[in-house]
Amino acid sequence: MKNSRQILIKARRQIVGDRIGNNASMFRGEGYDFLELREYVSGDDTRHIDWNITAKMQRPYVKVFREERELSVVSVAMLGGALDFGKETRKIETLAEVVALIGYSAIGNGDLYAHYNFSEKMRDEVRAGKKKFAVSESVTTVMNAPLLHHKADYSSMAQELYMRLKRRSLIVVIGDFFEIPDMRLLAKKHEVVAVIVRDRLEEKPEPMGFTAMIDPESSAVLEGDFNAASVQKYHEKVRRHDGMLFEQFRRDGVRSTKLYTDSNTVVTLRRLFEGRL
Repeated sequence: MKNSRQILIKARRQIVGDRIGNNASMFRGEGYDFLELREYVSGDDTRHIDWNITAKMQRPYVKVFREERELSVVSVAMLGGALDFGKETRKIETLAEVVALIGYSAIGNGDLYAHYNFSEKMRDEVRAGKKKFAVSESVTTVMNAPLLHHKADYSSMAQELYMRLKRRSLIVVIGDFFEIPDMRLLAKKHEVVAVIVRDRLEEKPEPMGFTAMIDPESSAVLEGDFNAASVQKYHEKVRRHDGMLFEQFRRDGVRSTKLYTDSNTVVTLRRLFEGRL
């Protein structure tokens, strides 16, 4: 079981390692305005090649961007009882690691960084700033938050942030998303990204026979025969739910990825922000 300090140290090492490898920010490509087209020269980022113009002109052209002075990055932790679960690593620990990586990457790039915790309503706010202390405070509030008997209300979060955040921001919403949110209005005003944190065992549990389980959010007791057939039926239900979830994100203009507790968090986030998912 990890604590806040271990998560922060690991995240800082990973971000510093990326910088040594010349990956300046997890968010490169965000916060830039298109300026002009020009011919490709050796060393240009191939991701900026305009393939339509290249095909017409029969020689490569790249898009040139004007960098904004700073980007506003906001991480949002959706906290509920189900996050206190994981076969080896709890989901709340993985969620906290995402918060740390987002925060350190933003601040290391000279961007403004803010953080919010939500359950049924907003629980914590770390105001926008450029100090590393903001990342430490954000992770600590996540790891210290009571989870049992709480449920994440995504609608409340979207409404609150729509009213609260005046400046256009990159908002990274992190949760297990076992409900399908409507973030359409928030995504019209801001760049919204969703990170779905799951444990593989909760998507496809092992048969347990007759047993009783307690819902960590409602405290309801569920008894039944959790045999192979019922487990498969549950797995199919989760699969259908996630299909509808990703479709909702697509309609709302929200980029998204699924992050398992046994996955490499940095690699998953980089693929998401570099548009390779």
